[in-house]
Amino acid sequence: METFAFRLKPGQDIKKELEKFITSNNVEAGYILTCVGSLEKAALRLAGEDVVETFDEKFEVVSLVGTLSQDGVHIHISLSRFKDGSVIGGHLKEGCIIHTTAEIVIAKSKKFIFSRKFDEDTGFKELEIGDK
Repeated sequence: METFAFRLKPGQDIKKELEKFITSNNVEAGYILTCVGSLEKAALRLAGEDVVETFDEKFEVVSLVGTLSQDGVHIHISLSRFKDGSVIGGHLKEGCIIHTTAEIVIAKSKKFIFSRKFDEDTGFKELEIGDK
């Protein structure tokens, strides 16, 4: 396993920056180890829904987990509202914009290759795991 650590700054989009990082570092099978930070707005696809919900408010990132590959990412995020601490979560979509920071640590597997293939049963591109 190889690990990477980096910080995103105000105004950056978490998903776009993760996808750029994956491409520039040739991450074929990656996963998020940890992330702490805050957002000024969020965009999530909630479980079982087809639409993206947008939230124009400040959040603390309490969890960011997922798998990363050259074929795409599958990332879930949990967010705590600044105003009352209530938590929402779902699939990370473009539009999750950094408020103050996002400190992210990613692992890159030296053993596996992840790919994503469309699954007719689920209607989504699902993870396939191969050996290097």
